[in-house]
Amino acid sequence: MIHETENRLVCFSLSPFFIKICLFIHMTAFRKWCHECRAAKSQRQYCCTGFMKQALEKFIILMTLASTPIIGLSANHTVKKPLALAKSAVHAAGDTAASIYPATSVGMRLVKVAEHVYYAQGQAGTATDNEGFISNAGVVVTDEGVVLFDTLGTPSLGQLLLQKIREITDKPITKVIISHYHTDHVYGLQVFKDLGAEVIAGKGVEQYLQSDEATNRLEERKVSLKPWVNQFTRVIPPDRTIDGQSELTLGGVRFTLSAIGMNHSHGDLTMRVSPDNVLFVGDLVFEQRLPFVATGNSKKWLKTLNTMKLHDVAVLIPGHGAASMQPLKALGATRSYLAYLRSSMQKAVDNMIPFDEAYNIDWSEYRKLPAFNKANRGNAYSVYLSLEADSMDGN
Repeated sequence: MIHETENRLVCFSLSPFFIKICLFIHMTAFRKWCHECRAAKSQRQYCCTGFMKQALEKFIILMTLASTPIIGLSANHTVKKPLALAKSAVHAAGDTAASIYPATSVGMRLVKVAEHVYYAQGQAGTATDNEGFISNAGVVVTDEGVVLFDTLGTPSLGQLLLQKIREITDKPITKVIISHYHTDHVYGLQVFKDLGAEVIAGKGVEQYLQSDEATNRLEERKVSLKPWVNQFTRVIPPDRTIDGQSELTLGGVRFTLSAIGMNHSHGDLTMRVSPDNVLFVGDLVFEQRLPFVATGNSKKWLKTLNTMKLHDVAVLIPGHGAASMQPLKALGATRSYLAYLRSSMQKAVDNMIPFDEAYNIDWSEYRKLPAFNKANRGNAYSVYLSLEADSMDGN
């Protein structure tokens, strides 16, 4: 709409509805030619980054034209201001996109361990080491789509994981299975939720999600993992939770999900992939790193490890550390640590020995493991308190 005011032509508004129609037509036309977007059509994934940047730029220019109250047109109809305004808006949008998922400098690769199964291995350390890349994520590629197991510790890591996945397949990412809701496993989740993936977790995670701990941890990570965790980072709840065992099949691959409740954390869950015979166990098993026990139920956790059936498992993928083709050995290290913790602290509780004295025991078998200095005392104290509570309850 154009008005003449004081010998100047002033353009007011393009209809926002018209702008949306233009953008929709542009994106729809492109998707007919983009193979990757065709493959992801069922999820409405706009996978082509270059195209999306162009579409965003055009959209911002249109919106700038629509919302700028004065677009000066001289007598010869030369546009003086809107293009400069639009260019500034495009630069601002680029800066905003970069701030949502700031680039991470960590190295990441997907290691193939079976016909359908890959995983990304984080570096051994504590939660804020290595720009947050200290845990593992699993990728299962089927003929009909991709299933993930965990999504790493920052949205930027999730975005990098997505890039690595796109190097091996253009199949849509249909489901994300979450082992538990500790932040080093779930802060990358928003990347895949925004692509339309269904998020599945074990019953009990809602206790963590509704707690002050979840809120406070996110605020802390905005500081300790800045800029990769920032004001745009969201904690994504599951679309559904399961209790006990559940199976799903995708592209001829069977996934057996087992929700086992509080062990290492609220809502622990494992995933077995068949016919590959690969078992993802999350943080029930730590390989080459000291386990984190402080918020778990060490009694139930130890019982779970003692009864876990591994006789036909070809590869075990822990929540931290390398995949193992010797599942019993990999499981044994975590089990040994938990048993030592409980037996040592039980002796102290039985003899009413104060914790500071109780902690002064031989830790030489575990002292050289990554995270020992930051986690071990807290682990021991947590177990000491739980055993003390059990003794008071007569358990």
